[in-house]
Amino acid sequence: MATEHQPLIVADRLTINDGDTPLVHPLSFTLGRERVALVGESGSGKSLTARTLMGLLAPSLQLQARTLNIAGENALNLSEKRWSQLRGSQLAMVMQDPKYALNPTRTIGWQVEEPLKLHQRFSRAERREKVLAMLDAVGLPQPAQLMTRYPHQLSGGMGQRVMLAIALVADPQFLIADEPTSALDHAMRDQVLALIRRLVEERNMGLLLISHDLQQVSEHCERVMVMYKGRIIDTLPAAELPRATHPYTRTLWSCRPSKATHGQTLPVLDRAALEVLPHEHD
Repeated sequence: MATEHQPLIVADRLTINDGDTPLVHPLSFTLGRERVALVGESGSGKSLTARTLMGLLAPSLQLQARTLNIAGENALNLSEKRWSQLRGSQLAMVMQDPKYALNPTRTIGWQVEEPLKLHQRFSRAERREKVLAMLDAVGLPQPAQLMTRYPHQLSGGMGQRVMLAIALVADPQFLIADEPTSALDHAMRDQVLALIRRLVEERNMGLLLISHDLQQVSEHCERVMVMYKGRIIDTLPAAELPRATHPYTRTLWSCRPSKATHGQTLPVLDRAALEVLPHEHD
């Protein structure tokens, strides 16, 4: 287990291959009790990297690294049993769409309670009390009634809050949120991101937010790692995004849809020029 001042995740030259095809090139990064965003286009390797940190890489893919430490443990040698223990107790993940991530045959109460059964020793009454408190903490009304409902009876925003409750109920140290607002409308996106930020700060956790919404990233994260074709090509403070100097990061920021850009042609990236730029970890 990582102590208060130790990094929660350390990766040194992490690579992911599909046979002879490299999907993620050597990545090196350290994540602590901070809010970090991983941004880039679809297919850049963001979700693949996140699944690797959760021990959920597909068996057909090959992971290599000089170092991969998760919550103070060498993740390169962990058994599946130990990974299962870490997921929920030390690490948790919120997925993109509650329609696919929640079990349609189980009540909300059962699903939020399950991590407590797996990772902590509470009586039934203690578990119920903790589930009710967690549902309340994520801003869901009438938690006792909600516990008896099923996922199809919830709106998208409520489903996303339930998934956050499931992720946090066992008090993990680190949360990975993979495009957690992509299935929500714009107003609800801001609410859920603000909620995630508040809970992470209150619990002194680390956060890795995977997103393509740079405006949200600039508002809710402290640091940004930018991926392009399986590489981290830029790292900068989130507040510096409007003044980014890397051409790819600058183009991503400039391409944000907004009132100011309505009716205008958005910038086009010179990808040929980008290919010859040095990468962070080469």
